[in-house]
Amino acid sequence: MYLKNISRWTVITGTLLIWTIKFLIRPLVHIPPLLQPLVGFAPNLIGSFLLPFGACWFFQRYFRLQTQRDLTFTCSFGLLLVIINEYLQLIPVFGRTFDYLDIFSSVIGVFCGHLVFGRLMGSQMAQAKQSAL
Repeated sequence: MYLKNISRWTVITGTLLIWTIKFLIRPLVHIPPLLQPLVGFAPNLIGSFLLPFGACWFFQRYFRLQTQRDLTFTCSFGLLLVIINEYLQLIPVFGRTFDYLDIFSSVIGVFCGHLVFGRLMGSQMAQAKQSAL
């Protein structure tokens, strides 16, 4: 239950941060040219970071996330879907733009999300073992 609550609040906070960047900061705030790439790929970075947390919160029935192997599979599957989505943007029907920087930021985001969620999962396991003794 502890991990699910943390996942819920992490996903909610991250989603609000992504919306703030996409709908308030990008269109309304003048961003110096040096920081424009950072603001450009920040939603991909944050969204990919949220993948294991979202899987824990929304898809507990399908992704069990009890071991590091489960976590690695879930993050890899999520990253695969993100990369497929990015490559689908090459098709002009969708009216979106393809960017390798988005894929790179997604890889970094999933890696960081894997590390943070793995630590939280490990601390929850240690806490469960401690209470069992």
